[in-house]
Amino acid sequence: MKVRTRFAPSPTGYMHIGNLRTAIFEYLLARKYNGDFILRIEDTDQARKVDGAIEFIYKTLELCGFKIDEGPMNEGSVGPYIQSERKEIYKKYAEELVEKGKAYYCFCTEEELAERRKVAESRNKPFMYDGRCSKLSKEKIEENLAKGMPYVIRQKMPKVGQTIVEDVIYGKIKIDNSILEDQILLKSDGFPTYNFANVVDDHLMGITHVIRGKEYLDQTAKYNLLYEDFGWEKPTYIHVAMVLGEDGTKLSKRNGDASFMDLYNQGFLPEAIVNYLVLLGWSPSINGEVFSMDELIKNFDETRISKSSSQYDEKKLEWFNHQYIKNMNDADYLNWVKQYFTRDTSNKTDEWVDKLLLIYKDHLNYGREIDEVTSNFFVDKIDIKSEELEFLESDEVIPKVIEAFKEEVSKITDWNIENINIAINNVKEKTGAKGKLLYMPIRIKASGFMHGPELADTLYLIGKDIVLGRL
Repeated sequence: MKVRTRFAPSPTGYMHIGNLRTAIFEYLLARKYNGDFILRIEDTDQARKVDGAIEFIYKTLELCGFKIDEGPMNEGSVGPYIQSERKEIYKKYAEELVEKGKAYYCFCTEEELAERRKVAESRNKPFMYDGRCSKLSKEKIEENLAKGMPYVIRQKMPKVGQTIVEDVIYGKIKIDNSILEDQILLKSDGFPTYNFANVVDDHLMGITHVIRGKEYLDQTAKYNLLYEDFGWEKPTYIHVAMVLGEDGTKLSKRNGDASFMDLYNQGFLPEAIVNYLVLLGWSPSINGEVFSMDELIKNFDETRISKSSSQYDEKKLEWFNHQYIKNMNDADYLNWVKQYFTRDTSNKTDEWVDKLLLIYKDHLNYGREIDEVTSNFFVDKIDIKSEELEFLESDEVIPKVIEAFKEEVSKITDWNIENINIAINNVKEKTGAKGKLLYMPIRIKASGFMHGPELADTLYLIGKDIVLGRL
């Protein structure tokens, strides 16, 4: 049997990174077994649908290096791949369950349900639909339908016993049927509910493995009962613990957490984002942290997904991105970083600009950082921050280093990196300063920053006259 996984996002805007991590797991699993990766759009919640979201989803997956084998923009033989275009399919299967006696028409109005909900709340009991419409006679049902009364179709749930859920990560889970409400399958507007559409689509699209959040684990009992009512084979379930934000809450677009495109637009490389996210809740059997897509596919093992929640850490993501930036060749790096570089360079040569960008290649964490770290190359006067000022006052040799370097700079007639290094070494011999007591005072006074690229390269690009003025 060919492995087929599906990524089924809602078209409600940019893809948040918790959702993207699920897609990564699904993609790696499909590719590991030479299977298919399907994109399905779950747009049954029409109120939250965002125009252009499907294109965003395709772009995101393409940027991440994922090849979609079947989807709305490259259909296979089991489409449509957008749920709102499959309404007649859901209606057919919901009515099939009614005919089998596994589901029933429910004519209860929203007002009636709201009243019963109030009664339950007054008794401090959770509201569950009592199944009263399941007892309607065939004649009454036909009469109501003939009148055009609005209805939903509900699944008739067992009220005793247990439903067993088998999961790759969490093992065997037993759910008491007594807590399962007669769930709605088809709403009064003709749209299916999330649970029903998923089961019908996964079966008809031949999905063999379903990866989704752990928070849906209890809901899987409802899925299994639908599979059993239809007489269909269940897929393999892999539930993954959620990714928490840095504040400990679940990552969510609604909470304003970073989406993939937010990170991409800041200058995080897609391959770095993928590499970081796959290690949130999954551990490879080989050593290391930085892996290519081919290495991830080869080594992906779904049984090594963790049961515990993982926490998103943007500083760790920056570390991954830093590794990928360092490993770019110079030409690719320059082409990439220039899209984030917005400084006015009208009075600079192309050679000077390229040199400036290249000395920061090993120091950048993300693309938009380039403007910040190069800011003092474009002003005559700099403001030195409190931490740097505190360091300048931390040792009595520091003023001597600054004075000696000023004298050495004033002697240089040919301003180049070699002569700048000679000047620094002369200061070392004159003052006896070394290490950070030699380099850091010069860097702070000349550039305004405590840390940065090679000092001589930095000073060369700032220029002799400006360096002298700052000293």
